[in-house]
Amino acid sequence: MSERNYSLLGPDGARAVETGLAAAEWYHTEVPRKVMKELMGRSDGPAIRDTIVLYGCMILFAGLGIWLWPSLWSAPFWLAYGVLYGSASDSRWHECGHGTAFKTPWMNNAVYQIASFMIMRNAATWRWSHARHHTDTYIVGRDPEIAVMRPPEFAKLILNFFGILDVLKFFPTLIQNALTGPTKDERTFVPESEWPKVRRVAQVHLAIYLATIALALWMGSILPLMVIGLPRLYGAWHHVMTGLLQHGGLADNVIDHRLNSRTVLMNRVSRFIYWNMNYHVEHHMFPMVPYHALPRLHETIKHDLPAPNRSIAEGFRQMWPALRRQLRNEDYFLKRELPATAKPYREDFHTAALGAAE
Repeated sequence: MSERNYSLLGPDGARAVETGLAAAEWYHTEVPRKVMKELMGRSDGPAIRDTIVLYGCMILFAGLGIWLWPSLWSAPFWLAYGVLYGSASDSRWHECGHGTAFKTPWMNNAVYQIASFMIMRNAATWRWSHARHHTDTYIVGRDPEIAVMRPPEFAKLILNFFGILDVLKFFPTLIQNALTGPTKDERTFVPESEWPKVRRVAQVHLAIYLATIALALWMGSILPLMVIGLPRLYGAWHHVMTGLLQHGGLADNVIDHRLNSRTVLMNRVSRFIYWNMNYHVEHHMFPMVPYHALPRLHETIKHDLPAPNRSIAEGFRQMWPALRRQLRNEDYFLKRELPATAKPYREDFHTAALGAAE
């Protein structure tokens, strides 16, 4: 059994560089140039529509929650508001961080900054963190966004359905960022030229949280925190649920997204909250394709991909036994079955993976 060290400063990161896993050339399904150009076309329309719906619903639900406060009748509206605040913000942070949701750059940046605050991520730090995630997806010691470590710690997974561990980690990091800039781990992927920006963003976020807490103390009520801050806890469950499905139980230390990522067909509501990131193999293969074109990309390349899970429940039925088995054997992973029309795995992918695990 191999010993995995997930620290970005640990030996596995150096081993990934030595074996050629870091910044490797990934497998991509062949797509005709004309088709890919159409799929990558930028448009403001879909994202403007979805953003108006999202923030309009948030204002409506929060308004009804405040109006009915502190009656229990307010609870359904806070729960709905929480999911949009604590989960939809994750997908908006993600897509606008890629710069693909809108055609207009300032729109991407505006929504990215708002979503970063709501999901409790430093906008300057996480832009670089996510770039590393795409360069070295689930490469141990390189990817700073591995959601499910091996062996999995189920107590931590359950706590994070309520955002508890993320929030407990966020505030000490926020304070350190505000005082001194990026942490040691963050400095492994954030360029030094961006360190002052990390500090400024953290100072703005910290000021907003302190002002909200001060207002709550002045009012003698947690109502201000129900609007800002607490939704990241009580609304986190949807983004944690969908996030676990992205890579959970699949191979690490391989350079074929068909092996380490999962596509799951979802209901319309979850797809709106998740902004089509359920097409996750497709997104990792072609990250510059906008979210609204991912269903079309899926139809274009599905002949070369493992069959998608047909629902969230089916995805968990596949993933959960694999995570339990990793408690006994952390080297276990689900091997993806490709259709007969797919190109086979390249042998050097397996060689690289085995070499990194030795």
